[in-house]
Amino acid sequence: MHIAVLTGGGDCPGLNAVLRGFVRKATRNGHSVCGIRDGWKGAIAGNVVELGVEQVRGIVQRGGTILGSAGVSPEVVQNNCDRILAVLAENNVDALVVIGGEGTLGGAQILYETGFKVVGVPKTIDNDLSGTDFTFGFDTAVNVAMEAIDRLHTTAESHHRTLVVEVMGRNSGWIALHAGVAGGANGILIPERPFDLAEVHGWVQSRFATSYAPVIVVAERAVPADPDLLEQYGTHDEFGSRYIPNIGQWLTAVLQEQTGHDARNTVLGHVQRGGTPTAFDRELATRFGLAAVDVIDDGAWGQMVALRSTQIVRVPITDAVGALKTVPLERYDEVSLLFG
Repeated sequence: MHIAVLTGGGDCPGLNAVLRGFVRKATRNGHSVCGIRDGWKGAIAGNVVELGVEQVRGIVQRGGTILGSAGVSPEVVQNNCDRILAVLAENNVDALVVIGGEGTLGGAQILYETGFKVVGVPKTIDNDLSGTDFTFGFDTAVNVAMEAIDRLHTTAESHHRTLVVEVMGRNSGWIALHAGVAGGANGILIPERPFDLAEVHGWVQSRFATSYAPVIVVAERAVPADPDLLEQYGTHDEFGSRYIPNIGQWLTAVLQEQTGHDARNTVLGHVQRGGTPTAFDRELATRFGLAAVDVIDDGAWGQMVALRSTQIVRVPITDAVGALKTVPLERYDEVSLLFG
């Protein structure tokens, strides 16, 4: 069988480990593999390249993806479905492995519903994809954020100032929660729980009262509970949800004004995406790649590999694109006693 592979959406550490594991096992099992560059954009443009064992040597430790990636909505895939199927036919592709998050896998489901043979591999650095306990890239992002928090504690205490650390988390606060707890943050703000600005102010003052400097971790789409603040400082995203752009910068300015203590903001941004994946992410990504070959050999089309506890399982791709996996409020509440 001739199999094509594409990586879509935002890059994250571990993508190359998936490709390496998949290509090596698929080749050993008698399949041939090609790569589609730049996700669904490359599938539409017909940008298909060779992807054999030689191309995946020495990439397990590399971040990013050797195939390139692009964010393309399911609607674009739907509108270009005939073109994509034509490109696959022109390159004698029998099956397609799609590595991506909600949007990319949404496109995979659309292609599968046409009757084409599709297998999914979950990928999101935010760990907010349903159907799997963890996705690769998340552990690396958490460790990068945790290391930054560790470093910021020392400079915060040296200068007796508040440090606000903004991390990734558009729809969920998994990175903020894990990194904040591991880094000993004095407050964690996530999208799932709108925050009380007075409470955050109290955490900061409590920390200064004990002669320590506070570090607050905030997910990029955390929002205040006060609707007047959202109205005054916020804007709408493409889905109509109201949020405050550059929330870390805004919160830093507010806390400095309210507390009288100097405050600084650090936005980690794409630093969390880049660089070398952790051992956990390399191992999980490799297992996903190996398991995807088994799905193909079994003819279990329309399925996605996933992690449940410590086992790799299969779930319908629809399980991954139906709803986002957000932080349960009880998880947040259990660590909130550490704040302040």
